Amino acid sequence: MYFKNYDNTIHFEIMVRIAKAFHSDDFEAAVDRIPQEMRPRSPKSSRCCIYRDRAIIKYRCMATLGFAIENEENELKPLSAYAREALERDSVRGNMITFIDEACNGCVRTHYEATSACRGCLAEACVQHCPKDAVQVINGKSVIDPEKCIKCGKCMDACPYHAIVYIPIPCEESCPTGAISKDVSGKEVIDYSKCIFCGKCLAACPFTAVLERSQMVDVMQRMKNGKSMVAMIAPAIAGEFNASMKQLATALRRIGFSDVVEVAAGADITARREADEFIERMEHGASFMTTSCCPAYTELVRKHVPELAPHVSDTRTPMHYTARMVKERDAESCTVFVGPCVAKRHEGTNDEYVDHVLTFQELEAMFQAHGIVIAECEESEFGIAGCREGRSFPVSGGVTAGIRSMINERAEILRPTIVDGLTSKTLKELRNFVKKGAPGNFVEVMGCEGGCVAGPATVVPARKAAKKCTEYALSSPSALSVERASD
Repeated sequence: MYFKNYDNTIHFEIMVRIAKAFHSDDFEAAVDRIPQEMRPRSPKSSRCCIYRDRAIIKYRCMATLGFAIENEENELKPLSAYAREALERDSVRGNMITFIDEACNGCVRTHYEATSACRGCLAEACVQHCPKDAVQVINGKSVIDPEKCIKCGKCMDACPYHAIVYIPIPCEESCPTGAISKDVSGKEVIDYSKCIFCGKCLAACPFTAVLERSQMVDVMQRMKNGKSMVAMIAPAIAGEFNASMKQLATALRRIGFSDVVEVAAGADITARREADEFIERMEHGASFMTTSCCPAYTELVRKHVPELAPHVSDTRTPMHYTARMVKERDAESCTVFVGPCVAKRHEGTNDEYVDHVLTFQELEAMFQAHGIVIAECEESEFGIAGCREGRSFPVSGGVTAGIRSMINERAEILRPTIVDGLTSKTLKELRNFVKKGAPGNFVEVMGCEGGCVAGPATVVPARKAAKKCTEYALSSPSALSVERASD
């Protein structure tokens, strides 16, 4: 779900500036200056005026400091006050996605529109196929009446010139659950009772009006206070940086982490437990079982498809098992999951072993703030390393491959099917699985198309990341061979 545009670049710059400000002599004052430094007095601005530019940058800074913009009513409250509160709090709680209505461009409502490509053909196919008489030919061109249009798309399908186009609202179109929609003012609002925190709206919005509430300052503050911080890096990170994984381990230690562990080790546990659970369920006559490692999917089941819950694996996620291993080694250490996923922030707030969650984008900002070039770092070992099965998890089909490997000699009983990305269409498919049965007995569900490598907080395009992750996994020893060697 890699998506880069001008506004995304601005938000990344804000993350870097806040990380640098934290290491300055006066964090609060440095943060206060960010809007003015990024938009000095100039006749040019990216929006209507420089003051609106600065206001939106302020809101972006608030989100990067961990605050929900919707909840703040005091427009006169300076950024320095937010920075001070960020340093004093224990954690970031509540909904992990926030919305900047000032940044929202108020996209026109989803509709069909006849373009200048219309030739005013005699067949008038668009007129003939419209069930509501919403299309007329005026002055030789087709015109669609938005009041009559029911958005069936038959006019678009019928046009021989492909002159009729569908114009969506990107954030609404991307949401699989209808959790984001326009209010009476024409701006988008998020219904958190429907939201599954998949982050698709965040990645789809071309104005970056949807943001995560960052925990970056919280992590840096605990590092500064001398807390033992352990970075738990998601398997998808293998595809994100132009360096070896062992160089990345060194770079993470240089920015303040006391240890670095692979969440692939937790994924190995997930694969083993899910394989055992699958066999047990099949022996007891279950029709199918779905995976449980994607928090966006499990949230979808909880809020929208509760009838599917009995089919979802009871196995916990790789992040949970990794954090538990870290806490068992040192109960006083602070666990920090680093991944590509927005839903992990929501999962982390409800996991007793996870203290903080960072994204790959925030990690890259922290590296830049420290001036660290990962490819120039020497290599070092992981505190806990994963195996092939766990390292395969971030690419679609990888969880299934891990389960197949774990059940080994009984692999013939596995009849997998993959739901590659959560959309309104796949939501209907999942509902049908309950009514009509799944096409296989093991259903791997990935929230993002392509897997975790396509998460909304990635640094590089999914296809490129998937290739590197796959190569890294294939070059790794299998968990079964490691188990035999230890025996």
